[in-house]
Amino acid sequence: MIERDLAGSAGWHRPIPDQVAAINSGADTAVRLTRGVRGDIDAAESMLSAWVELNPRVIDEARSQDHQVTDAPLRGISLAVKDLIDVAGLPTRAGSSVTEQAPATRDAACVARFRDLGAVVQGKTVTTEFGYFSPGPTRNPKAPDRTPGGSSSGSAAAVGAGTIAVALGTQTAGSLTRPASFCGTAGMVLAQGTVSLDGVCGLSESLDSLGVLTRTIADLEYVFNAFTGRSAESAPITPKVLVWSGSELDSLDPAMVALLDAVPGILADRGISSAGLHWDQDIRALADDHRTVMAHEAAETLRDVVAEHGERLSPPLRELVLEGSEVSAGDRAAALERRDQRRAHFEALLAGEAVVVGPAALGPAPAGLSATGSPVLSRPWQLLGAPVVVVPGAEDVDGLPLGLQLIGQPGCESTLFAVAKKLESTLRAMPPVKGPVVGRVN
Repeated sequence: MIERDLAGSAGWHRPIPDQVAAINSGADTAVRLTRGVRGDIDAAESMLSAWVELNPRVIDEARSQDHQVTDAPLRGISLAVKDLIDVAGLPTRAGSSVTEQAPATRDAACVARFRDLGAVVQGKTVTTEFGYFSPGPTRNPKAPDRTPGGSSSGSAAAVGAGTIAVALGTQTAGSLTRPASFCGTAGMVLAQGTVSLDGVCGLSESLDSLGVLTRTIADLEYVFNAFTGRSAESAPITPKVLVWSGSELDSLDPAMVALLDAVPGILADRGISSAGLHWDQDIRALADDHRTVMAHEAAETLRDVVAEHGERLSPPLRELVLEGSEVSAGDRAAALERRDQRRAHFEALLAGEAVVVGPAALGPAPAGLSATGSPVLSRPWQLLGAPVVVVPGAEDVDGLPLGLQLIGQPGCESTLFAVAKKLESTLRAMPPVKGPVVGRVN
């Protein structure tokens, strides 16, 4: 297991607000915290392989924060950036050998926003090729012989190892929820259309979303509020939760089944009512329509790349483009029309402030590094464009993380965080989850 001691005295292991407060009070400096993070990165990297390139100017960026008089909410906090997102001065390779190696000339909009908030960029993290299935070299920090997931693998592994407090990722299918679940981190997929994706190498314009990974839900909420400019909002006193089994899409690992069985009782103990989500047919249809939309749009996005580079690209990527070339524009349009109808139905199901809780992945990270695991449990919600929060804390008997995902509506993120914090505190205190039968379905 590759994991830093988060309870240690090192300031860069503390919650993000505490780090900022220490810099603002003069009890610590951005330079010291940044050097500490770089030391952790260097110590773990030979086993983790999470980084594509580190920023040689990061200490200068930190020193600039120390010299400023500012109350920026992320002052001096180190940021990891998935290598689909532009950072000025560093190349955006998109996990591929065919991309331009020249440095980006300007930051992506999201990176520029983080810099405005006081963050310093430690570097670029590993992604799968163009955000699809071909895995990179990154290992899971909890079990190096298992996948960290994809495509935000490097960002999730770096946060899961405790080497950095916040990382940017993206999601088109299950690119952030799955790595967060496998690596034991908190994570959030921001609702589609709520933030600019300028400077982000996309795959599917109707599906691409920005994501954030942190060590805890409290840090995640703090970063989200800072990034979006929201003040901390009060959630409903008695939010309602709909529990989703995920079983209509694929077979779940027995430990994940046992965890989901425990969720209603966990919620009841925290004063939250729950009921089952009975929407199986619509969820299956959304998952199928997600594949249709993604294939068609990815084929359009990558057509010229495949035509120029052909065999230099990974087989999964070439297969996606071939599949998408057989999906007509009419098929895509019909899928998006059905999505809009089901989105209205979903909003009615949630009745304003309710949220859905379900499995973030089929189970713990599968063994081996040749595949990244199935994204099927994220496909329906990604097509809907819903905000999603991944809750860490649960583990199976082998110490492998089991993540839950909370799904809500845009504008109701405060409810997601309120429920997520209650779940996380209980999950972290629970004994390992043991499934009702021996064996895994990966």
